[in-house]
Amino acid sequence: MAYSATNSDLSEIQEEMNIDNDGMTLDELQSFVGAQIRDSIHYINDSISSNREKATAYYRGKKFGNEEDGRSTVVDMTVRDTVGKIMPVLLRVFFSSEKVCEFTPQTGADMPFAEMATDYVNYVLTKDNNLFQELQSTWQDALVRKVGIIKFWWEENGDNESYEMTGIDDDALASLNSDPELEVEILAEEEGVIPTYSVRVKYSEKTGRVKVKSLPCEEFLIDRRATSVEDAMFTAHRRTATVSELISLGYDRDLVESKSSSVDELSQNSERRNRNPAAQNYGFVTEESQKFVEYVECYIKVDWDNDGIAELRKVCCMGNDYEVVNHEPWSRPPFATFCPSPESHVFFGQSVYDLVGDIQLIKSNILRNMLDSLSLSINPRVAIVEGQVNIDDVVNTEIGAVIRQTQPGAVTPFMMPFVGKEAFPMLSYMDQMKESRTGISKASQGLDADALQSSTAVAVNATLQGAQAQIEMIARIFAETGMRDLFEGVLKLVVAHQDYERVVRYRDAFVPIDPRPWNANMDVTVNLPLGSASEQERLDSLSAIIEKQEEILEKLGLENPLVSLEQYRNAISAQINLAGFKNAASFINEGPIKLPPKQAPKPSPEEQLIAAQREQIKSDVQKKAAELELRRQEMIRDDDFRHDKLEAEIMIKAAEIKGKYSTNLDVAQIGAMIDREREAQAAPQQAPQAAPQPAQQPAQQPAQPPRVPGRIQ
Repeated sequence: MAYSATNSDLSEIQEEMNIDNDGMTLDELQSFVGAQIRDSIHYINDSISSNREKATAYYRGKKFGNEEDGRSTVVDMTVRDTVGKIMPVLLRVFFSSEKVCEFTPQTGADMPFAEMATDYVNYVLTKDNNLFQELQSTWQDALVRKVGIIKFWWEENGDNESYEMTGIDDDALASLNSDPELEVEILAEEEGVIPTYSVRVKYSEKTGRVKVKSLPCEEFLIDRRATSVEDAMFTAHRRTATVSELISLGYDRDLVESKSSSVDELSQNSERRNRNPAAQNYGFVTEESQKFVEYVECYIKVDWDNDGIAELRKVCCMGNDYEVVNHEPWSRPPFATFCPSPESHVFFGQSVYDLVGDIQLIKSNILRNMLDSLSLSINPRVAIVEGQVNIDDVVNTEIGAVIRQTQPGAVTPFMMPFVGKEAFPMLSYMDQMKESRTGISKASQGLDADALQSSTAVAVNATLQGAQAQIEMIARIFAETGMRDLFEGVLKLVVAHQDYERVVRYRDAFVPIDPRPWNANMDVTVNLPLGSASEQERLDSLSAIIEKQEEILEKLGLENPLVSLEQYRNAISAQINLAGFKNAASFINEGPIKLPPKQAPKPSPEEQLIAAQREQIKSDVQKKAAELELRRQEMIRDDDFRHDKLEAEIMIKAAEIKGKYSTNLDVAQIGAMIDREREAQAAPQQAPQAAPQPAQQPAQQPAQPPRVPGRIQ
């Protein structure tokens, strides 16, 4: 697997390198970069490598080189024990929280993307890469060898699929060749009226991923004046690549093969040899594609365009002569560094070995002397009379074995008292020195029962917290330096290179992620569960906070000015994470919160009484109106009944007159009579009111009585 991938076609870049410009020439760049590489190698080899080699030897418990034959060679493991106690605390601190680092928006436009960017970068580091393993290796390097380095870069991955097609005519062949994502190979040509072809089509889909890798310490180079990666004039990754690997990156085959060698010269590096002794015995490689090429990726500040300002450029060199084979502008070095105990104004700080290496040496010598004293007290030296004893019997240490001698007293033992008990206080003193330097003790691990069993809970808690302070400081330094740089660098890579949507699992759903509209310069905030309180104390505090929030929400409502539903949810999520569950979304939704529709406030008892009285009055009014309407309807029915009765009586009278006088009454006359009767009956029933003035009507002729036949009118 390649450690780096170029951002554009290398053949085009190599052609541009030979174009004349008004700035620095390629030869000048070659000379400057070569000088920086050699100087940084000398700086590392002369000043840093020897310390790191000894630290590795102490960590592995190797012999010191001062051992004597016949004496104890035991080696104390203080360095390894100290590192072994710090590592679990660091891993628990960083991986007990779902989001160690998160992005915060710089502007209002960043707010919709900050949380998504945090989740996606965490996904890239933990799913696309094994962040746990890479951090474990890096932190071990940092604790033992001063500085641990992680490299991050964008790597293009091509998914190739091949198909064989037959019966392809010229037009179809031209169409296939016009697609830049297809590679067409003609297998056979069939002659005929219309010639056809059999072809093999290879489809390459380019998809890139961010890669994260822990670098061996000897592969990282930096200039001797640097205090950090950001202000360094020169940083580089020096490694041994194979011919096949470099050709796959796009370099010319003849150029790569001319720089290759059958021997991995970097395997002879003292640090690598000390870390992996078997690597130096690697034999010669004869297969051409697997031969070795020294490859150096340099990130150097240089005034290439001759404007008086040095810009950062990525310069790739190949071979022992460090020939420049590619260079291009670059934004930032792709390295995140971790140092447990940094020193002011220098890049390399102190490691655990620097703090306790001398204690390991002293304790080893004390243990050796104690064991030697015990051995001499059990098996003392003897003095013999030469020629009077059997030498084989004397040197035989078998219990109950006989020593043959020609006269009594030929063998005299030199009894040596055991003095190891006087050395035990010195061992305790050296342990106290280690504790004061590193903060690691039995009490801090909860192992010293004698020291803790008679103490109060407050005293025990203070002991544990005081011992953890230095480890927490290491965790905070790692978070604010290496982890921050790692998250910033990965975000910039994703925004710069991922020009397509990618479907990932996001908040228990598969959603497309498109980072192109994101701000690559969003701020990084570190979230570590550090502090003076223990986990149980933080859980108790969160429980009290949640209880108070619930009380406020119940009394003041959902839209109160003190606690929002988002804050209440955040408190519950923090409680879930602190309890050891990473994915709080499995227990509580993290999406946007929609408030239920507003409800009318509950009326007071006085308001309820007024409303009841209002309803009673309204009911009485409606009842009275109903009674009046009923009376009106009854009056109407009575009036209609009287009218109908009058009409019936008139009709009866008309019938009587007709029968008596044998004549017919005029219907109009009967109707007029009925109307007059109605008006006469309705007048007394009307409400008293001002009688209207009658209008002037023309005088009417008196009604003529009905004409009776045979009678003189």
